[in-house]
Amino acid sequence: MADVRLAEVVKRWGPSVAVDGISFSIRQGSFVALLGPSGCGKSTTLRLIAGLDNPTSGAIHIGARDVTREPPAKRGVSMVFQSYALFPHLTVAENILFGLKVRKVPAAEQKARLAKAADMLGLAALLDRKPSELSGGQQQRTALGRAVVAETPICLMDEPLSNLDAQLRVEMRREIRDLQRKLGITMIYVTHDQLEAMTMADQVVLMNAGRIEQDATPAELYNAPATIFAARFIGTPPMNVIPFADLPEPPDWLPSSKPCTRALDQLAFGIRPESIRPAESGLRAKISAIEYLGADSLVEASAGRCRIVARLPGKAASSIGEDISLAWDSSETHWFDLSSGGRTS
Repeated sequence: MADVRLAEVVKRWGPSVAVDGISFSIRQGSFVALLGPSGCGKSTTLRLIAGLDNPTSGAIHIGARDVTREPPAKRGVSMVFQSYALFPHLTVAENILFGLKVRKVPAAEQKARLAKAADMLGLAALLDRKPSELSGGQQQRTALGRAVVAETPICLMDEPLSNLDAQLRVEMRREIRDLQRKLGITMIYVTHDQLEAMTMADQVVLMNAGRIEQDATPAELYNAPATIFAARFIGTPPMNVIPFADLPEPPDWLPSSKPCTRALDQLAFGIRPESIRPAESGLRAKISAIEYLGADSLVEASAGRCRIVARLPGKAASSIGEDISLAWDSSETHWFDLSSGGRTS
């Protein structure tokens, strides 16, 4: 079994708390992204699962085993690092087989695993090359090959695509996801890139300041963000989150969509830019910026102290400085408590 469970895990570095009492579970064979901004604790969490660091408190289980204090070699995990961690003096084949040689896996089995991994990753013609002779994508595949030949039930990946250009990242996203499905392994993938998390993962654990903001599917994160932080972190451009009290002239229909009994001045409402449309009546604002993106345009407008961004199809017909009325379906309004930052329901 390769399910993973963390229970109230804390990691302190002196007076600093890197991971603050987090708990979550990962199903066997799933692809899970640990997502969040730099410094949120996601890489520390990965290192705790790997056994490279020990938690200050809490427990980590892999399958039925408590591995909280077990060394990395006994946890049944492999790891792909951001830097790839390839030995420059070794060939592709030698880099891939390095771990197996250390573990004294029989030569015949090493050869068979290498052939399988090279075929799977398109490296068969590159096995005699050194890392300096490889492209970024080929180096990444070599690092993946080392994880493949280890044949562990869990693969941990720490920002593996951050050193690649945009087009190669798209290709490698697909390759990594396809590889995970073919092998049927559990993959835990650290990233600060919401696009990677949303397109690759079955489950996203969104972290902030050492804590979990939301643990959900990509669709749940997008459609029902649990906090203002989650609402603003997911989506491009991010959700508009506006304190209701800041609206100079709220549309008549907006308060009726409020799902709780809290006073309006204690709430903020959220609306995704792609849900907004120009209308004859709605939120009246003045256009302050327009960005034409080809398929659509980002229109930024101001209403009193509020700034709101709409994503409109095609090239926007309006101009900077013009007045505009913006509307959206009340069912697409999200409400948040300003004091807690949490979603109201």
